[in-house]
Amino acid sequence: MKKIILSLSFCLFTAFSFAQTTYTGQKFGEEVKPGDVKPAAKMEAAMGDKEIVDMKIEGKVVDVCKKKGCWMTLEMPNGDPMRVTFKDYAFFMPMDIVGKKVVLDGLAKKQTISVETLRHYAEDAKKSPEEVAKITDPKKELAFEAKGVVILDK
Repeated sequence: MKKIILSLSFCLFTAFSFAQTTYTGQKFGEEVKPGDVKPAAKMEAAMGDKEIVDMKIEGKVVDVCKKKGCWMTLEMPNGDPMRVTFKDYAFFMPMDIVGKKVVLDGLAKKQTISVETLRHYAEDAKKSPEEVAKITDPKKELAFEAKGVVILDK
């Protein structure tokens, strides 16, 4: 009897230890499972010398594509927002989420963005033709390709 109670206690303890809550909020794309979530500000350090790393991050939205929500940017400590795109353009973000916290699951990347792509992003952001024309150099930046996103309720 003692062994049965001890075994049941161990099973219950194990079940509670591994039980994880899910994120509450609007969900897009694949499920974002709880786990090792890093602040967006620590993404580059977590990547080390790798160019692409599968990870989960959390951050604050500072901008969303004004055409259809096909990208968003997250606040970063250096003042340059980080661009987030969505895997295979499978989903888009609502355009009214600036200032909200999000949790993302996907690929963190260190990349160089071409002039053509930078100009496309500027046009999506409704920049003037003069501002778009000023873009003449590629840009090295951190980026994130999200497989899943949760816009947190809190």
